[in-house]
Amino acid sequence: MTQPAPDWNRIYFQRREYLLAILNADKTGRLMKYDPNSKKVTVLLKGLAFPNGVAISKDNSFILVAESLTMRILKLYLVGSEIHGQETFIQLGRFPDNIKRTASGEFWVALNTGRGKIRRLDSIEPQQETAIDCLVDDPVAVRLTSGGKVVRVLDGNGGNALDSVSEVEEYSGLLWLGSSMKPYVGYIKNKK
Repeated sequence: MTQPAPDWNRIYFQRREYLLAILNADKTGRLMKYDPNSKKVTVLLKGLAFPNGVAISKDNSFILVAESLTMRILKLYLVGSEIHGQETFIQLGRFPDNIKRTASGEFWVALNTGRGKIRRLDSIEPQQETAIDCLVDDPVAVRLTSGGKVVRVLDGNGGNALDSVSEVEEYSGLLWLGSSMKPYVGYIKNKK
């Protein structure tokens, strides 16, 4: 997954061989930055558990990285093009699969796997819940504010027409849904 900086002077990306990473619960994923001027690649973050999506905030102050095996989105604070701190942006009850920033600066996160009723994760502290726990029976994507708050959940309603959503892109009043596993592209009207 790649995400260019607005001036195209930096490109953030991840390298992945997804099937082996999942089967081995691999935590060797990395976030890298390519500088087209110097033609150099810099590793910004190591030890990621199946990184599977990256997006830069509208104001370029942070990068979001989807870490599928831990069901979370990491927030990496940027000063210039360097990372200065990180935190968990949101803990999900599903495996995130790609992040897309909207024109307004919010984010769509596809939830490609594990469809069915959401349950709490055993690893979460008792006072915490996953961000989308028990909101809907069959979530396929969530829209997040730049502060990590869930503002919309797309419910698959148990259907199988769009049963493997790995990407959500907002364009011209529509939400375009795509899959890396199935041969389709679909769309729905974007209710705001």
